[in-house]
Amino acid sequence: MRLDRRGFLAASFATSLLAHGKPAMTAPARTAPTCNVELDPTGLTKQNIPTPALLVDLDAFEFNVKSMAEHCRKSGRGFRPHAKTHKCPEIAKRQMAAGALGICAATVPEAEALVAAGITGVLMTSPIVEPVKIARMISLVKREKTTMLSVGHPLEVELLSQAAAAAGVDVDVLVDVDIGDRRTGILPGHPALELAQFIAKHKRLHVRGVQSYAGHASHVVGWEAREKSSREAMGKSVATRELLNKSGFDAGILSGGSTGTYNIDSTIDGVTELQVGSYVFMDIDYRRIGGKTSGENYSDFQHSLTVLATVVNATHADRVSVDAGTKALDTTTNWKPEAKGWPGLTYNRGGDEFGILTLEPGAKLPKIGDRIEFIVPHCDPNVNLYDRIYATRGDKVEAIWPVAARREPSIG
Repeated sequence: MRLDRRGFLAASFATSLLAHGKPAMTAPARTAPTCNVELDPTGLTKQNIPTPALLVDLDAFEFNVKSMAEHCRKSGRGFRPHAKTHKCPEIAKRQMAAGALGICAATVPEAEALVAAGITGVLMTSPIVEPVKIARMISLVKREKTTMLSVGHPLEVELLSQAAAAAGVDVDVLVDVDIGDRRTGILPGHPALELAQFIAKHKRLHVRGVQSYAGHASHVVGWEAREKSSREAMGKSVATRELLNKSGFDAGILSGGSTGTYNIDSTIDGVTELQVGSYVFMDIDYRRIGGKTSGENYSDFQHSLTVLATVVNATHADRVSVDAGTKALDTTTNWKPEAKGWPGLTYNRGGDEFGILTLEPGAKLPKIGDRIEFIVPHCDPNVNLYDRIYATRGDKVEAIWPVAARREPSIG
């Protein structure tokens, strides 16, 4: 996207008017887990959005939402998408409208934002051992009875049971089973059964099934290798669920899977729902894993998420600077942001506020004032850097969606 000098100055003036004439465009306070500030898209286009900015292309986004929903319907599986990807109730509403059973949450603020937005079937997938956070989750269950938690240790059970008893509420739980990530959850098989039996001793807690996440399988490069890895991991969870059912539990749910293994896990007997997340946005990390039929590039879903930046310096003949540094583009992976529609450019970190673009032989550098969209390396942490998403169709901004559940230490 190029702007001549007159267009650039006009865009700058329009942005200034928006910033000073529309209080709704000011940044929301970051002292609460939800964002209630009104965000008005009137008159905004990609030429006058203040940069750096997080964009979602609605055409690509809607394709992704529809494609996953159709796949799950055809395969006879439910899906409970993960909000850790987007942290945005507006996106969750669209996933629910497409047929999702509910929405997964990785943090208490995510769960709170989802329930506040009227989302049902929220599943907290992460372990919680802090009494204050457990109390907050119990409040959510009291407000929305379809809210569930996953547990993978007796201490979690004890703390949750105490809080549930004190509040006088029943809580549905899934046994969190570690199938290879070595991160959270109980070991599969008899250890998981023993935990379920321990849960059953607490009258306010009710086992509804099993949760498993094979994160180590989701990014295995090559579809056949990924299929082997995921089938081996999820098989442990399937066997565990069967063991619980044979032991008298009504373990109707086996929740797991990922964007990288959605078309593998949906063919495994016993898996009832998919916890897919990144499919709504996609990123460079996922693109490299390869697809079932698309070869080296994983192209089942489209790249809908980008960061818009402006070229702010062109002093040197071999590089330009953009206003998107490490505070705007997550650079914690081995992959670099990719300039969309600008072949031959390489993004390099230039500090907190700046990125440096260098060029390959024969490529053309952008000019000062040009605007560039970057496909992000890893969508989840990149979203967490922003308080809003500009939902665009073509050049026009149709809506501004609050990122209502950013991960901040002050709010959990």
